[in-house]
Amino acid sequence: MRIITGIYKGRHFEIPRSFKARPTTDFAKENIFNVMAGYIDFEGAAALDLFSGTGSISLELLSRGCQQVVSVEMDRDHHRFICDCLKKLNPSQAEGTASSTGKVLPIRGDVFRFIKSCRQQFDFIFADPPYALTELPKIPDLVLEKELLKDGGIFVFEHGKNHDFSSHPRFVEHRSYGSVNFTLFR
Repeated sequence: MRIITGIYKGRHFEIPRSFKARPTTDFAKENIFNVMAGYIDFEGAAALDLFSGTGSISLELLSRGCQQVVSVEMDRDHHRFICDCLKKLNPSQAEGTASSTGKVLPIRGDVFRFIKSCRQQFDFIFADPPYALTELPKIPDLVLEKELLKDGGIFVFEHGKNHDFSSHPRFVEHRSYGSVNFTLFR
């Protein structure tokens, strides 16, 4: 896993073989971030990364200058890996404290509980749930109805090819990179 651009451009992190997480491929990540450049300036933005997995998206957001990145991951080992990656980028950073580019808050918890209790709004939201998750089709409505997205913000939802959200009232566009699909909402 590598950081594509920004202040940590080119940094690599080895993902343990025991991980169940499927990180967004570098190819798909680079392409969707290129698309996002037309929608949002990450510099100073508040971002939310749901189902963070390896933390690849959170690290990319941090590198691109987000003021705050909230990273939500339930798995204990994955959460620990995200925290370890953050410490490698900034050894003086302790969990949940300010880093050199902004505040990173890695939360170990259930995404659905987080969505229900969250009172903050974000400029950018990224969600990459397990493709086989039963609740996957409901996630865009949960996020958007809870008003976690600021006016003018963008929500990127990663999913498999078996889902089509083009009829959703807040649908913006769909991008596909191999087996990786992204649907954008406003």
